Amino acid sequence: MAPKRHRLAQRRKTVGHTQESLAEKLGVDRTTVVRWERTESEPQPWIRPKLADALNVTLEQLTRMLDRVEDGSGSTSDRLAALRNRPASVDLEAVRQLRLELERLNDSYDTAPSTAVLPEAGRLCHEVRFLCSNARGEGVRRALRRVEAGSATLMGQLIWDASQRRDNATAASYYDRAANAARQSGYADAEAQAWLRLSFVALYGEGDPAAGLARASHAAEIAGRSGSHAMRASALLHVAEASAMMGETMDCERSLGEAEQQLSQADDADPARSLVSAGQLHRIAGSCHLFLGNPLRAQCLLAAGLPTARNRKKSYGIALANLGLARLRLRDLEGAVEALHGAIDVVEVTRGGGAVNVLFRANRELRAWRDRTDVQEIMDRTLDLMVA
Repeated sequence: MAPKRHRLAQRRKTVGHTQESLAEKLGVDRTTVVRWERTESEPQPWIRPKLADALNVTLEQLTRMLDRVEDGSGSTSDRLAALRNRPASVDLEAVRQLRLELERLNDSYDTAPSTAVLPEAGRLCHEVRFLCSNARGEGVRRALRRVEAGSATLMGQLIWDASQRRDNATAASYYDRAANAARQSGYADAEAQAWLRLSFVALYGEGDPAAGLARASHAAEIAGRSGSHAMRASALLHVAEASAMMGETMDCERSLGEAEQQLSQADDADPARSLVSAGQLHRIAGSCHLFLGNPLRAQCLLAAGLPTARNRKKSYGIALANLGLARLRLRDLEGAVEALHGAIDVVEVTRGGGAVNVLFRANRELRAWRDRTDVQEIMDRTLDLMVA
């Protein structure tokens, strides 16, 4: 059958566009969108930024969607249904298709509301676990466990984010499953990522920095064994944040320095390279200094990290909200309001739970100025996020 760009079409549907509405937004004919999805033509360079914006993805993600051409032998859901009827027939090619589907859903996590991604992610996670228990051949089972670890990690992220970081128990159960699957298959980087996510639950959900410190430290240890400098850097950043939450300035600064050193050693071959960047280092360091009572230093770090944080929109929303909080504590009300409006703009698209929680914290500190029109507008917009 004719090849198609299934990922492009799926992304269009995820953000709520029909072919007609996307064409109208871009100022092109509907048949143009049809030809793009059928691989009969490609978007011209001048329209790609507008298309990426309409699909709420980065230009890099859009390029991957356009490059991913599959035959028309059926959607991933159809292939999963066929495998469910013959689970013992799963082979490495089927695992590759499952991995591509997981990559697509992971791309959606940072740009779409988690509630929109959950149904597909839940089906994938369930099917992969079923296939793991029925597959023949150790090579296939090991490859499936890698996908199981990734899909369980994604499910934990989605459920926790959709609950605005309140459903700690369910998220943790998925991360535990991911860690076990990764450990059984010998993928230390995937196991480290699961432990790192468990540290997030302790730090930002349960408010237990001591437990968060222990889990992030364990993730850093596992990442060290895996050889992933990027994963170790990410874990050390959250070791630093846990230390900051407990008021341990020296421990925090030492971990930040180690994280920066590890990040400098990461290369493009590192399996976790996409998980951490200089922008994330600035964002977490800024958060650390907020906890340590240094809003001026926090503001400088957060502002410096914003330009490179834009590609990860949920993280970008958190950075903007923290920047607003830092400016508020410096009594820069106009700057705080500007940053908080930016954070709300991001949350209205992504519904990211992390930024919402920081916005609520900022709203509590804004109450002293609630008679100001600009402050009241921030409070009203934050309330609207809850009732939308």
